[in-house]
Parts: sequence; C-alpha cells; structure tokens
Amino acid sequence: MLLLREVARHRLRNGLIEGIGGLTPDMRLKPLFNGAATLWLMSQLAIAFPSAYAQDAPNPDNGQPAAAAAPASATSSGECRHGVSLLGAPQMPADYKNFDWVNPDAPKGGTLRQWSMGGYDSFNSFTIQGSEAAGLTLLYDSLFFSSPDEPSAEYGLVAECLSYPEDFSSVTFKLRPEARFHDGKPIRPEDVIFSLDALKAANPQSALYYKNVVKAEKTGEHEVKFSFDMKGNRELPLIVSQLNVLPEHYWKGTDASGKTRDITKSTLEVPVGSGPYKIKSFEAGRNVIYARDPDYWAKDLPVAKGLWNFDEIRYEYFRDRVPAFEAFKSGLIDTWSESSASAWATQYDFDAKKKGLVKQEMLPEGRVAGMQGFAFNLRRDKFQDPRVRQAFTYAMDFEEMNRKLFYGAYTRLDSYFANSELAAKGLPQGKELEILNEVKSEVPPEVFTTEYKNPVYNSPSDLHKKLGEAVKLLAAAGWTLKGGKLTNAAGQTLDVEFLLVQPDFERVVLPYIENLKKIGVNATARMVDSSQYERRVKSFDFDIVVHSIGQSHSPGNEQRYYFGSAAADREGSANVGGIKNPAVDKIVERIIAAKDRDELVAATRALDRVLMWNYYMVPQWYLNVDRIANWDKFGRPEKLPSQSPATPVLTWWLDATKDQALQAARGR
Repeated sequence: MLLLREVARHRLRNGLIEGIGGLTPDMRLKPLFNGAATLWLMSQLAIAFPSAYAQDAPNPDNGQPAAAAAPASATSSGECRHGVSLLGAPQMPADYKNFDWVNPDAPKGGTLRQWSMGGYDSFNSFTIQGSEAAGLTLLYDSLFFSSPDEPSAEYGLVAECLSYPEDFSSVTFKLRPEARFHDGKPIRPEDVIFSLDALKAANPQSALYYKNVVKAEKTGEHEVKFSFDMKGNRELPLIVSQLNVLPEHYWKGTDASGKTRDITKSTLEVPVGSGPYKIKSFEAGRNVIYARDPDYWAKDLPVAKGLWNFDEIRYEYFRDRVPAFEAFKSGLIDTWSESSASAWATQYDFDAKKKGLVKQEMLPEGRVAGMQGFAFNLRRDKFQDPRVRQAFTYAMDFEEMNRKLFYGAYTRLDSYFANSELAAKGLPQGKELEILNEVKSEVPPEVFTTEYKNPVYNSPSDLHKKLGEAVKLLAAAGWTLKGGKLTNAAGQTLDVEFLLVQPDFERVVLPYIENLKKIGVNATARMVDSSQYERRVKSFDFDIVVHSIGQSHSPGNEQRYYFGSAAADREGSANVGGIKNPAVDKIVERIIAAKDRDELVAATRALDRVLMWNYYMVPQWYLNVDRIANWDKFGRPEKLPSQSPATPVLTWWLDATKDQALQAARGR
C-alpha cells in the first residue's frame, strides 16, 4: 500500500549513499503511499521522490506476515473501528492506553539536532514545486496514524474511528470533536473534504493515488464519507485514512501581502497545521527549528502517548555528507543514520567514540527490502531494447564491489520485494501461473521457463565471460564495436551518463563505468547539486540514476505510481524509469483488486517476475539492519518498532542524567 511520504526525499537530501535500508532517525510517520502499512522506508517520501543517494541497502523483511484475507472489520457493516489492518486484526485493542513500543511516561524536554543535505525553498510539502524543508510532516496530522511496529495497521488520530461496508465501496470517518489546528480552529468535515481536493490539485501523484476516491461528503456534524468508483478494494479505506488534514480557512485565506494562498505553489510562509510541532524559526536553506506544541490537541490520546518528546527538533543543512559527519563528531549533530558500509567500518574511531560518549549500533528491522538499482530512462531510444538493459546488468561486478567497497556487508537484490513472501522464487505455479498466462504474449518467455538470477562474478575469469555475454547481447540489439565504441546502424555511439548527487557514490559508479567502457559504452558520470538533481529527475532529464523503490508487506495502489503507464510521463513521477508495459498495468490492477492474501501474494510475485525479466533496473543490494550512532544522552523504549527501530524523533527522549554525565565528560 503506501510508500512513506518523506522517506525518499530525506534520503536524497541527507546523502544516503549505498542502499535503501535503514530508517533515517529524523522521521515522523507519514505515509503517502506504500501499502496499508507504514513502510518507514523512503526526513519521509514526499511524493515518492526517488532516492538519489541510495544507501547501503534496502530493508529486508524479517519474518512472514500472517495470512489474512481481509481487515478485521470486513465481516460486518457499520461498526466504527479504532484501528484496521490488511494483515488480520490490529495488534492494539480498542481500549489500549498506549502503544507497547513507547514509554508512555517519557519525559518531555531538550533539543534533538538533526541534519539534512542541500537546502530548501518551501514549507509547502504538498506540491511538486520547490524543495521542501526537512521535518514538515511534524506539522500535520492525518485521519489515522500508521504504526511503525505493524506492517499494515492504522489507528485513529484526527478520526476516532472508521467504518465501511462489506464491499469496501466507501469509508466513513467519525472525527474527534476536540481535534484542533494550531490556530485553535476545530477540524471539521469540510477541512477533510478540502484536503482531498487540494492534494489532488497540488500534485499529479496525489491525483493518481486518490483517483478511485470519486466523492467526499459531510454526513454529520463530525462525520465525513468517501465513496469509491470500485468495490472489493480492501486497501482503499486505509489509503484514505492516511490523508493529511489541512485547514481550509488558511489555504483559502490571504498571506501577508494580501494574495490568496495557492497550495500548488512553493512558499516560505510558515503554515498552519494540527500536528505535535510548529515551526519556531528558520534561516532559509540553512536551518529550520520546530518547537513542540504544549497545547497539542492529541497529546493525551493513546495514539500519541510517549511520542514526540523533544521540546525542539532542529535541522541543520549541509552541502554534503563530509561536513555533516564532522559536525556529528564534534557534537553539533546528535544522531547519525549511517548508509555507508565502509564509513561504518572505518570512520568511527574518533575520540568521542573511543571514550564511549558516542554509541554505535546495528538495529534489526522487519521491512520488505524493496528495490534499489541503476534505473534506465526508458523514454530514450537507446534503452528501449531489453537486451541493452540486460547487457548493463552483465557488466556490473557486484561481488567485487561488495568485497572492496562494502566490507562484504550486502546481499544482491534479485527481486522488487526481496526478503519477503512476495518475492518470486522458482518457476510460477498455481494462481501466479494463471495470472501470468493471461499476459503470456506480452512478457518475456523466460518468465515461464527460468528463475531470475543475477550474473555472479566468482573469479577473475568471470569478468571476461560476463563482458563477453554483454557484447553478444548488444550485438543482437544492433550495436557493433567500431574502434572500441559501440555504434548502431545510424552511426550513433552508445553514450550514457550516470546522474549523481552524492560524491560518495562515485566510488560505486566509477568501477562500473570502467566495465562498461570495456564493452564499448561511452559511459560518464555527472555530479550535480541536490536542487539541480531534483529538477532533472522530476523532468526526466537523465540517462541513468540511482533509484530506490520502497515496498510494504501489502502492496496496492502505489504500484501504479511505481510502474504504471499512466504515471510514466507525469512530472515528478515515482515511475522514474518511464515503464509503459500493458502486462505490468494489468498485473498491477490484479494486485489492487486482490480478494484475499493468497491472490495478493500470487499477483505480486507475477509482477516481480515480469519486472525482473524486463531488466528495467540493474539491481544493487540491501541490508536488514538500521545502522545508527548517537551521542549517549538519550533514553528510548525497551521495545523498538519492528518496521522502524531507529526513530529518535518519534520515541526517544533526552535523559537528564545521561546528558549531565555527557556534558561533564566533555568538560562543559
């Protein structure tokens, strides 16, 4: 079901460099798309923006979700439910006092200092225009809250509960009368309706995401109903439950200059929200400081107990990882989510770490790994032939990279849903085979005959063999070697540019480029700043980029964004590569309309198999832990949320005793 709203963009700006695994420490849960659950995956994936900096690894799935045909509320109509899940009943009962992964008595106070990369020019996180500031999800509440300890569960926040009929044709929310915006005005059904319409208008991805929601109407003083254009889609109620609620009066009002506000435009005007924090101060592009709202309307609700404990959360901006890490080492930044295996192994021998003032931990997590890789821009003719794309896969020596660059830390991705029951294995059979037979003429024949495997470089001689296979594939696609350069019938050379934004990733790309040059590809790398990178990727002005796709245990509507033809040419699309494949479209719709867990798994495996055999990306690697370091002055719950264990913003607190000891040790 849902990605996570800001994950990807945060990754981009914070220079995550080797893979997509590992939750960044400065997130508040705020899903945009990614299954009925929270995938703390991709500061949170505002509009599914591709991660430029792939970290060290996507995040695997530690354990299989329980089989369940429908949310707990599917059997009876009209019951208003405090929580829902796509994988059986939600863990927390209706009378829960707080989540079991929080400390409900956590002290409030102190400052948490985080970092972000590049700069920003907007506090409007709902439009594709501009570069948004880190942490903006702290300002907003959604109808329901996505639990980071459950793969597909939501609990009432702005809405006390929800109900829907047995055919899932609509969903109705009962709003809490006490829910308030920061300016004291109540949250009304009209605000919820406005939010849906405004988000659709502000961002084409939101319009696509909510396309099945055809009507929103006030059905009571504190009640709003959403109607769908289809029946039987079990995730649509959960998709709507994740809607950010915006104040209609603010966005229809005027700014300091007397102009009517426009949600489709970027702005540095401090917005009005309803969440646990407000913007306290900022220096545009340099920092932004959030202050906890002592009058936060939801602070005593079970869904908010023990969360958001810092009085201030501060984001400092840096141009790249190097000065940011130096700031962390000197104590100007409090926590560090490490995305580089080599850095993790070699750069933590500084004095504060040796003295035990800084803790370095690897926290196991339970997320689906998703996909990270080199993504081809299929809008360009040179990448249209799948044999060209396959040749690029043969040219990448992952094993050598893993040995020399990553200290053997990673596992090669061979699925868009790696380390989960959703990943295709062996040959298709049963329901999966039935689904694939419906598109048999539209998919590669290998889908039915061969299990996908990446090329493996086990010895020095494998280099010659694999590159030889790549040359054969390129020749079959019409490219011949002339003077050491690949040339097509029109006399054009195969020129390819890797667009990069994070300097540390050059060490990964350059050896790959050398292999490509050996087979005649005129490959180069171009480094640009984060703003230019974002503009170019949004407008599809690239050959190849590093792209990460977060997945959940319950895939659904978000697959349209990732792989659907309708999203391929939308500016800012999550379909970064521009995939337009009728078979993919058909299978995605089977996923969305799946009647039970078995059908969902079968359809997802079918999609996985078709994607892999079309070679839309050169797969990279993943890691099943979150690597985090922090100055030893924090407390945290004994139990960490399985989907996102490294979450300082959400669940940690300043431990006064530890802080005093730390200051004394530092001579302060």
